[in-house]
Amino acid sequence: MKIALLTCQALPNLTDSDQLLIPALAKHNIEAYPVIWDDKTIIWTDFDYLVFRNTWDYFEKEEEFNSWLNSLKKLGIKTLNSIEIIEQNKHKFYLKDLEQKGIKIIPTQFISKTNHQNLKEILPKHWKKSVIKPAFSAGSYLTEVFNNDNLEAIELKYKTIASQKDMLIQEFMPQIQTLGETSFIFLNKKFSHCVNKKPIENEFRIQVQFGGKYTLVHPSEDLIQQAQKIIDTFQGNLLYARVDGIVIENEIHLMEVECIEPDLYFNLAQNSQVQFVTSLLQLIA
Repeated sequence: MKIALLTCQALPNLTDSDQLLIPALAKHNIEAYPVIWDDKTIIWTDFDYLVFRNTWDYFEKEEEFNSWLNSLKKLGIKTLNSIEIIEQNKHKFYLKDLEQKGIKIIPTQFISKTNHQNLKEILPKHWKKSVIKPAFSAGSYLTEVFNNDNLEAIELKYKTIASQKDMLIQEFMPQIQTLGETSFIFLNKKFSHCVNKKPIENEFRIQVQFGGKYTLVHPSEDLIQQAQKIIDTFQGNLLYARVDGIVIENEIHLMEVECIEPDLYFNLAQNSQVQFVTSLLQLIA
């Protein structure tokens, strides 16, 4: 069997931890190769499966990514996660659907692209600070925190973006700076491990490129079941998914569910790569 581990131009050989999947899969007679998703020279039908891993620039190439997904669909290419899951997950308005299913999310306003943005009418009066971001984004792309007494400046700054992209505005949760963000990683819809990510002082972004500190943690069974409830809202198979939220008084306040290209923190959780390979083998068997 031949598998493409999908990546991007900035990481042509995958991340260090994902590179280790190649020899691990070889033990099961599976040839795995890092392949850049928007490389026009690739013949996708040469592969039995495409596995999304480090496609970390897809949100910067929205039209191209959507067109590529459509071409894969027409070719009948098998992917993990499935193209149906990718299409569901790439646009963060899926959070609205989860909220309607009883999942507690960070308070969010969903704003379709518009030339007439009026945040004063949209934002609840009791919000002191907010976070604005495109609905098609990742890694804090075009994301900014602002005070709600300075709406004119943020409207001016995002006027062009809002006319081209759907947007999310979420209430800024100060707990992100003290409690951090907690990520629950699931492989084949089963809980694997959990990581807490805290920003540095005076920062709200928890990514390592902004100085975030990551720690393996061991959540209670109750928290695992809350995360499992979120995972169970997804129909069909899930090779992997990462539930990101802030845990406040033993309750997950969901920020997002990452099903496209999340870091799964193999380096922090012993045997997690083995679990990933086992889950992959189960799904392609």
